[in-house]
Amino acid sequence: MSTAPSLTPLEERLEEYLQWLTIEKGRSRATIEAYRRDVRAFAAWWHPGGDPRELTTGDLERYVTALRQTKSPSSVARAIASLRGLLRYLVDEGLLGDDPAERLASSRRGRTLPKPLSESEVLSILNAVPDDTPAQRRDAVLLELLYDTGARVSEVVGLRLSDLDFDEELILVTGKGNKQRLVPMGSTLRVLLRRYVDEARVVLAKRHSLQQVFLNARGGALTRQGIDLIVHRYALLAGVDKHRVSAHVFRHSCATHMLARGADIRVVQELLGHASIATTQLYTAVSVTTLKNEYQQAHPRAHG
Repeated sequence: MSTAPSLTPLEERLEEYLQWLTIEKGRSRATIEAYRRDVRAFAAWWHPGGDPRELTTGDLERYVTALRQTKSPSSVARAIASLRGLLRYLVDEGLLGDDPAERLASSRRGRTLPKPLSESEVLSILNAVPDDTPAQRRDAVLLELLYDTGARVSEVVGLRLSDLDFDEELILVTGKGNKQRLVPMGSTLRVLLRRYVDEARVVLAKRHSLQQVFLNARGGALTRQGIDLIVHRYALLAGVDKHRVSAHVFRHSCATHMLARGADIRVVQELLGHASIATTQLYTAVSVTTLKNEYQQAHPRAHG
C-alpha cells in the first residue's frame, strides 16, 4: 500500500498559509494554486526539506536572479509576491523571527499594454457563429456576454441561473475574493440569453440539474478550457489570428472600446470589477495610443 509523500517543512507551512488565505482572505482557487506552484518551485530550487528558519535574503536574491534568466518580469514579480506573502505570514504567526524577504529588492512588474481587437474584428467573430444547433446558440451568447460585460472567464464559468435577472436586465457576477457586482444586460445579450436558457440550454442539460448557465455537450458545466476552444474556433472562422484572441482579450476589448467612445473610467472600473482604478487606467493608455494612430493617419496637418 503506497503512502502519500511527506511534505517538507517549508511546504507544510505553505499549506497552512494557503488554508489561511482561502478561509480568511477568500482568495480564489486559481490564486491559491499559483501561490502553491511558486513556493514549491522555490523549495525545490533552494533546499528540499529545508527549514524556513534557515532561509536568508541571499538565498532569495540568488533565486530571483535565476528566475530572471528564464521567466517574464510578471512571472518573477508574482513569484516574489508569493514568497513575500508566505514569509510575512510566518513572522506574524511567530514561526519565523526575521523576514528574509524584507530587504529583498522588488521586481517591478512590466506594464504590458493589452492588445485589444478592433470593433470590426469583434463583430466579425460574433457574426461567425451559426444558429443551427443548441451548442451554437450557447456559443453565440457566450461570446456576446464576454464582450458585452467584460467578465473574466472564471466569472463566466461560475455564472448560475439565479444570477440572471431578466426583469431588471442585470447579471450578478462573482469575482475575485468572492466579491460580487451587478453588470447590465444589454438588449442584444438579453434576447440571446433568454432564448438560450429557455430553448438551447434545456437540450444541453440532458436531465442534469446543474445550475451553471453554460453547459457542455454532455450536460456538464463548461470549463475555462472549453471556453478557450470556442473562442479560437470562431476566431478561425472569422479570419482573425487565433493567437491574438482569447476570452481575456474580449475583456480588454470591452474596456478599450467603451473608453474610446467616451465612457467614464470609474464606470468601466465598476463594470470590470477592478479593485484599483490604476488597473483600469491601463486601458486609457490603450485608447490614447489608438487615438494617436488614428490622428496620424487621418489629420491633414499631422505630418507637417
